[in-house]
Amino acid sequence: PGTLGLGDVYAMRESSVVKPELASKNAVRLGFWAAILTAIVAAVFMVVGIATPPRSGPFCGTACVPYPYTDVAAFIPQDYLWLYPGFLLAALFVVLMGCIHGCAAEDRKVFSRIGLSFAILYAAVILVDYFIQLTVVVPSLQAGETAGLSLFTQYNPHGIFITFEALGYLLMITALLFVAPVFAGGRKERVIRWSFVLGFVVAVFAFLALPLAGYDIVAFEVTVLMIDWTVLILSGALLALVFRAAAQPVPLPKAKVAERE
Repeated sequence: PGTLGLGDVYAMRESSVVKPELASKNAVRLGFWAAILTAIVAAVFMVVGIATPPRSGPFCGTACVPYPYTDVAAFIPQDYLWLYPGFLLAALFVVLMGCIHGCAAEDRKVFSRIGLSFAILYAAVILVDYFIQLTVVVPSLQAGETAGLSLFTQYNPHGIFITFEALGYLLMITALLFVAPVFAGGRKERVIRWSFVLGFVVAVFAFLALPLAGYDIVAFEVTVLMIDWTVLILSGALLALVFRAAAQPVPLPKAKVAERE
């Protein structure tokens, strides 16, 4: 009766029961690949993002770009390459959250549905933010059309780009918080659940504490990005294992086997 979710798969497996009928076998298969790709893309995104030097704001060391932050044509395209894995991660994250929702137990789907909604909000904010950089800001900088551009460029530590990015990745960790209750069962699921919860707690603490310590939004943007990258790399690998285990047949309990015989 009803559809079993990922947590139920583990509970049944631990008590030697059978292969459950999952909400969608496609969700399990797709979720496995989405989890692997999410972990890989998050790792690439982190490496490329860290390797891209800050040219303004509190983390800039030397040769910083001054206001109005538009004398940056020499840094194109290398300073914008990190946006591409960000595009891919936004799409993968929505797919992954959709698969988690598809496999969630019926009594926990309210949480996965809310999480999926926050994931869609995150993707919308980030995709618009990054798309504006690549299709509006970059061509304008290359053409020397810089009037009014300083508010939109990624180099402005108080600009729209940084603000939207901070908002987007705060929405991502919120999405993960809401799907945390979906994972109830084995050790891997407990690690996934607590990584989502702790990631959110640290992100909220950073959001509240950094301004009080005198740091601006750039410090929070960098912090929440690091939190999300770390959580996605860890949980992506574990989620792949959970989805793979969910796809394996589980033996019937002895009582059920006797009934069938």
